[in-house]
Formats: sequence, structure tokens, C-alpha cells
Amino acid sequence: MFVIANLLVAGAQALDYILWAYLWIVIGRVIISWVHADPDNPIVRFLYRVTEPVLRPIRRRLPTMQMGLDLSPMLVILAIYFLQSFLVESLRDLALSLR
Repeated sequence: MFVIANLLVAGAQALDYILWAYLWIVIGRVIISWVHADPDNPIVRFLYRVTEPVLRPIRRRLPTMQMGLDLSPMLVILAIYFLQSFLVESLRDLALSLR
């Protein structure tokens, strides 16, 4: 049982790191959109390529804002916080109960 508990803790920690990294990637994408960076820059292309598959479906379902404000990054950030507080913590709690 200790092996399974340790595996769950490791998986929860890895998921937490992945979610934090993606959160910062989304924040970088938002900042890049504010400053209108060069679209040929490799960092800008990476940020768009990594975030667009997640943001595009959300953007299609959201009503369009009159001011051109894109709320999809905010929803993704909220979803990341939810996953961190619900899924990651649930995995950690499950691992503690197995010990």
C-alpha cells in the first residue's frame, strides 16, 4: 500500500507542477497579446501554439464582448485553480488515507 500511496503523491505533485507551468504560460500569452509582440518570434509562436487549443473552444462558447475583451484566459486560470484545489488535493488526501 505504501508504494501506491507514494505513487499517488508523486502523481499529484507532478500534476500540480504541470498546472502551475501552464498557468504561467497562459499569463505569458495574455501579456504578449497586450504588447503586440512580433508573431514570428519563437517564444510568441510557442505561447500561441500551446495555449490556442485550450483557449479556442472556450472563446467559441463565450458571448463576444463589445470592447473586444477576451475572457477565455481568465476562465482557463480559474479552471487551473479549481483543478489544483480539487484534483491535486484529492489525490494527496487519498494517498494519505492509504498510508
